Amino acid sequence: MNNSFITGSATLFKRLRSAWNIFLDRSPYEELKTIHGSAYSTPPHRKYLQYGNERSIVGAIYNRVAIDISELDMRHVRLDAEKKFLETINSNLNLCLTSEANIDQTNRAFMQDVVMSMFDEGVVALVPVDTSISLDNNNSFDILTMRTGKIVQWYPHHVRVRLYNDNTGLKEEVTLHKTKVAIIENPLYAIMNEKNSILQRLIAKLNLLDAIDNQSGSGKLDLIIQLPYVVKSKQRKEQAEARRQDLEDQLKDSKYGVAYADGTEKVVQLNRPAENNLMAQIEYLTRMAYAQLGISEAILDGTAEENELINYYNRTVKPIAKAITGEMTRKFLTKTAQTQGQAVVHFRDLFAIVTPERLAELSDKLTRNEIASPNDLRAVIGWTPSKDKKADELRNRNINQATDQQATDPAATQESMNVTNEFNSVTKKKGE
Repeated sequence: MNNSFITGSATLFKRLRSAWNIFLDRSPYEELKTIHGSAYSTPPHRKYLQYGNERSIVGAIYNRVAIDISELDMRHVRLDAEKKFLETINSNLNLCLTSEANIDQTNRAFMQDVVMSMFDEGVVALVPVDTSISLDNNNSFDILTMRTGKIVQWYPHHVRVRLYNDNTGLKEEVTLHKTKVAIIENPLYAIMNEKNSILQRLIAKLNLLDAIDNQSGSGKLDLIIQLPYVVKSKQRKEQAEARRQDLEDQLKDSKYGVAYADGTEKVVQLNRPAENNLMAQIEYLTRMAYAQLGISEAILDGTAEENELINYYNRTVKPIAKAITGEMTRKFLTKTAQTQGQAVVHFRDLFAIVTPERLAELSDKLTRNEIASPNDLRAVIGWTPSKDKKADELRNRNINQATDQQATDPAATQESMNVTNEFNSVTKKKGE
């Protein structure tokens, strides 16, 4: 028998022995329920807007800003004495910020949850759920997973937080010391969350407009019946009520909604649009909200120019990102780590809003002034690094390499000087 056939058969039997199909040998649902905990038809850890924010344009604004902040690159880094970036620290905290925050959320989904919760409630808590050691009586700990939580009670040195427990599948309340949890307050609280702020007034007006629309589309006829007699006495009122009930029954029981009235009766229909200045007030408050938040319609629909986007990032995105990274640095890194230059910072891709023509111009300036190498710019574009060693060099490629070699090679410089002197002596003799 062929040895290759025997080897192939053994490999096949080994694969069949260790093979497993996800749909085979499944436990009954009742057993899974007891093993895996509570079950839901929607993600229980997901943030759902409240206070009427989900029923207006405010929800779209919140979501847009949250997505833009989640696109920032947040990292656990080391800084020098002048607070300049040196290197990225390979820690579990950095893994939460760059890859996976918990079993349900990636780093970007977690950051979007943080911003949405902060906008909706005014303040949000970032709770270390899984740590290397107990949080009690320990100031130095390594964060493995974290989640967002709602602060339900405030104490002088503690807070009571409601957050999702992925072990039981329920939202539970825990009491934590303020030094162990990052409490992030909304920098735009006065605009978004104050009772009489522009955004809250806009939400109230939009809810009022929704109520009027619901009334208009409720199917009511809004009819007034003018009877041929004066309705003042009790008997006349009873007759009028009987007449109104009769018309309602006719319209309700009729197949096509047809009813009859007496020739002396007059019917007046009122279900026409009510004229008011509600829409003008909503448009005014929307413009004011956009101006105070540093957002425009062009940013929401994706047609904003470069200067408009820069203003949006500086006035809206940057303060929120600094509030998040600053609080995480203060609470999740010890004083010793901070004195050693450790911090949580955010980086923004400056080339994300640059057109291809502008990118080509910037690439030439950055390489010519020896700020970036070609491989650095290839990574920005999304190309693989070049294997040429010269692609990692910081040098001006518009200058002749021979000149560079002479500047660095004394022998080449001396040879060039000898050639120049010989040329000058020959020229001088010809002149004589």
